[in-house]
Amino acid sequence: MKSERFERRDKLPKIIFIYTILTIMAFMSLYPLLNILSISLRPGSRLFTTSLKIIPDGATLENFRIALFERAFGTWLMNSLIVAICATAITLLVSVTAAYAYSRYNFKGKSASLTTFLLTQIFPAPMLLLPIFILLSNLKWLNTYQGLVIPYVAVSVPFCVWTLKGFFDTVPFSIEESAFMDGASLYQIFSKIVLPLSLPAIGVASLFAFTSAWNEYIIARLVLQKDSMLTLPVALTNMQGAFNTDWGIFAAASLVTAIPVMAVFISLSKFMVGGLTMGGVKG
Repeated sequence: MKSERFERRDKLPKIIFIYTILTIMAFMSLYPLLNILSISLRPGSRLFTTSLKIIPDGATLENFRIALFERAFGTWLMNSLIVAICATAITLLVSVTAAYAYSRYNFKGKSASLTTFLLTQIFPAPMLLLPIFILLSNLKWLNTYQGLVIPYVAVSVPFCVWTLKGFFDTVPFSIEESAFMDGASLYQIFSKIVLPLSLPAIGVASLFAFTSAWNEYIIARLVLQKDSMLTLPVALTNMQGAFNTDWGIFAAASLVTAIPVMAVFISLSKFMVGGLTMGGVKG
């Protein structure tokens, strides 16, 4: 008993040091968000203040009211939701089936196509703007939802395929063989065995696809030219004036914009944690 107590005492300074560092890092991560919250609650359009209070003196929700009800925030929000949800759904449909094929079957060009997926991630987004604009213009997809959804799917699919393939590789093929011997079809094996075991990886891929589409700005700025089709990232930048910006309204709209991503992240967090430790079988 005494030796255990001495070991705990020896470890106490190290534990205190680790938790102190973690607390400082957590505060550094939360400080920008708390600062935006403080700006959104300030009356007027003050950006800087000498006060360090998170809830400023004379705090008001007027900035939120203006951002939500006096601007076309509802239209921008709906546009972003439609684009992000559609892009995520199509990305998952393509990525899950492609990753399963890459994991379970050998076919000509398998290694070359997987390598090509990686090569597509090398090129920076601005380099692709001109060919994307020409292609979408010829298809008459400018100022349309599909003009955003298709490029977003093309950007997200390579990462999701590699992520899901790596997880499918950890699912023992013997499970599928046993189900096949019991008379299960390929569709039943895939839908009732492989997919439930792969929910952690699918959750990670869903989060990546959704956040990529939700936060993307460069392609949206190129494709969207009508105010009624703007997504939130583009609409927020339009709220910044050339000579003056109402920072309170801008901060309030930014906070509301972050809520859907936070909700998706929280709802999928259990799958992300599970994906780090869960394999095909246990025991």
